[in-house]
Amino acid sequence: MDILYTTVMTLYTQKYANIRKTWLLMAIFFGVVIGIGWTFSYIYQSPGILYIAVVFSIFMNVLSYWFSDKIVLRLHRAQPVELKSHPELYRVLENLTITAGLPMPRFYLIEDPAPNAFATGRNSEHAVVAVTSGLLEKLDRSELEGVLAHELSHIGNRDMLISTIAVVLVGFISILSDMFMRSMWYGDIGGNDRDKGRAHAVILLIGLALSILAPIIASLIHLAISRKREFLADTSGVLLTRYPEGLASALRKIASFKQPMRTATNATAHLFFENPFGADRQGPRKTSWVVRIFSTHPPIEERIAALERTRT
Repeated sequence: MDILYTTVMTLYTQKYANIRKTWLLMAIFFGVVIGIGWTFSYIYQSPGILYIAVVFSIFMNVLSYWFSDKIVLRLHRAQPVELKSHPELYRVLENLTITAGLPMPRFYLIEDPAPNAFATGRNSEHAVVAVTSGLLEKLDRSELEGVLAHELSHIGNRDMLISTIAVVLVGFISILSDMFMRSMWYGDIGGNDRDKGRAHAVILLIGLALSILAPIIASLIHLAISRKREFLADTSGVLLTRYPEGLASALRKIASFKQPMRTATNATAHLFFENPFGADRQGPRKTSWVVRIFSTHPPIEERIAALERTRT
């Protein structure tokens, strides 16, 4: 009993630590956006370009957010899972859904030998969970429960909404930077002639540096948020199953499978339980920091280590 209590308290501590880190990254993200917006507004002395960029970015990304489930299911040629066709699999997800206090999501199967899964949908009432045929073949029941609990945690933690906010901000920064790069050759820097003569070169250099570096920085922050939400989903999923070894064992088996998914795309890679390209599946080897900061998922060895710490 004492061991179970210690494990649960450790999981809750990890969960809230990951939540705090996620929102800290979001706050930094907003700070970067505000700083870039202020700089470009000062350069042009016209806030109109900011409004246009914001509206366009929000429109495009909210559209993708609203229809994300249909788009992803079609891209990966997923087929519905029903109680009659897959009774045991369906019951596993149904039981976890009841435990999590969530509505039963639509359930789909992707015919692919690579073991993987994803969850998406704009809210818990319109959620989708999908698993590959490879996942069913390679995992036992406890491991499958760990993976499905992880995916349900993405739904319960509203990760799709947070991801959309991050994508909107990245899109806004990218659009604004592109507008500056294109217009600097034709546009006019605000201010009087004397101001232009003395500050033109310096302001252009600052704006040029921001237009090049800002999208990179924004993308890195977005990737960092994605990795933190994966840690959070691992922790939340284990709180559902109360069995860290199930998820850890599933991660080990997935790490041993090197073949990428046949339908893997960069657009949907961040949704999956593990990188569908297999780039992060390095088994016991330590992942380099360069690969780590440009990855949508934390290295598997770090996820396993975090789960193992809950049992100590």
